[in-house]
Amino acid sequence: MQIHYILASAEAFLRSNGLSTPRLDAEVLLAACLTCDRLSLYTNRSDPVADEKAADFKSWVTRRAWGEPVAYIVGGKEFWSLDFSVDSNVLIPRPDTEVLVEEVLRISAEYADKDGVTLLDVGTGSGAISVAVAHERRNLTVLAIDSSLHAVKVARKNALRHNVLEKIFFVCGNMLESISGKFDIVVSNPPYISDGEYDTLSREVRDYEPPGALISGPEGTEFHRHLIRGAEDILNRGGWLVMEMGAGQRVSIEDMLRESDAYDRVHCRRDYGGIERVIMARRKLW
Repeated sequence: MQIHYILASAEAFLRSNGLSTPRLDAEVLLAACLTCDRLSLYTNRSDPVADEKAADFKSWVTRRAWGEPVAYIVGGKEFWSLDFSVDSNVLIPRPDTEVLVEEVLRISAEYADKDGVTLLDVGTGSGAISVAVAHERRNLTVLAIDSSLHAVKVARKNALRHNVLEKIFFVCGNMLESISGKFDIVVSNPPYISDGEYDTLSREVRDYEPPGALISGPEGTEFHRHLIRGAEDILNRGGWLVMEMGAGQRVSIEDMLRESDAYDRVHCRRDYGGIERVIMARRKLW
């Protein structure tokens, strides 16, 4: 069976199952199955697909039709122009989180003359934030923590893959309870889906991604509260707390920051879809 035919068949099957991007999904799955890029699917469109590969691809397409995310099927996702290994034990990196990385890099530029800038990544998951930042800022030392040992293993694998393992130390622990020392930056993409909102998520997210990386209490801001309180003691004076948040959560989180009386210069950053996505606050100088 030729590439163009098997690709068209997969697209039709995925569309009939209600997938919103059937052509793209089919292309990404087939390219990964054949270990080639998507362009090659067109430049070699008349090439035959071996029976064994065709069977693997059919299995992948079936999984996709049931709602399993493409990233879990192929075992990887691009983030910050880097390829990350992912599986069902870690959240799939989203483009929105690249705005968080941009802000951390902007803040870290303030420490350009300092040796040994220290960053704590809370809930590192696949390690996307830690690896992306360490890849861009070689004067950074990162401590990345996650409550899931499996997530820590995935993150470590990604750090090794992108040659930043010597810059990142990984710890399996519960939030900030096992952390001591001081940091210039504390960053986190914490769970921020409320209990009620979780049931409204798409089946791709609800049925496949780890709930513990998504749900954060009745308001969706419980983890932010813990981070704000915990970071008070571990941030250096003048250091920054940088957190991702969900739509409509800015006011609530700003109130938490002001209630703590430990922070100033509170502000937020919108993602490229116009949603207030990142909130930042500086640990007071005195």
